[in-house]
Amino acid sequence: MKPAWDSLMQEYDGHETILIGDVDCTAEGKEICGNVGVKGYPTIKHGDISNLEDYKGGRDLDALKTFAASLKPSCSPANIDLCDDEAKATIEELMALSNKELKAKISEGDEELKNAEEHFTSEVQKLQETYQQLNQDKDDKVAEIEASGLKMYKAVLAHKKKSKDSKDEL
Repeated sequence: MKPAWDSLMQEYDGHETILIGDVDCTAEGKEICGNVGVKGYPTIKHGDISNLEDYKGGRDLDALKTFAASLKPSCSPANIDLCDDEAKATIEELMALSNKELKAKISEGDEELKNAEEHFTSEVQKLQETYQQLNQDKDDKVAEIEASGLKMYKAVLAHKKKSKDSKDEL
C-alpha cells in the first residue's frame, strides 16, 4: 500500500483543500496517533482534523484516488456553513456548553469507548479459551477413537477388499 499512498501524496501535494499525508506512529508521531485513535498500521483517517474518521475503502491506488477525488470540506464547527439545519443546531447547542461541560462529555464518551474495548477484549479472551478447550477435547476424542482400533479396522477392510478374501459384501 505504501507505493500507492506515496503516489497519492505526490499527486495532491500543494492542493488547496486536500491534504494527503502520513505519520510514523512508531516514532515522533506516536502522540498524534494516540490522539486520533490509531490502533493498528496502516490506518487511514479522513475528515476534519479535530474529528477524523476511519477510511474503510480499498487500499490500491485506484480506490485511493477515487476516494481522494471525492474529498471536500465537511460540516464542522469551523465550516458550519456546510452543515444541514440539524447539524447546525447540534453544533450550536454544543458551542453553548462550557469547556468544563464539553470535557465531561468527552471524558464520559472516552470511558464508554474504553469499556467497550475492554468488554470486547475480555469476550475475545473467553472465546480463545473456549476454542482452545474445544480443540483439546477434539484432539482427545480423536486419539481415543484411533486408540480403539479404528485405523486397524480400516486397514483390515482395505486389505480384504484388495485380496477379496471375504465373501461378505464389501
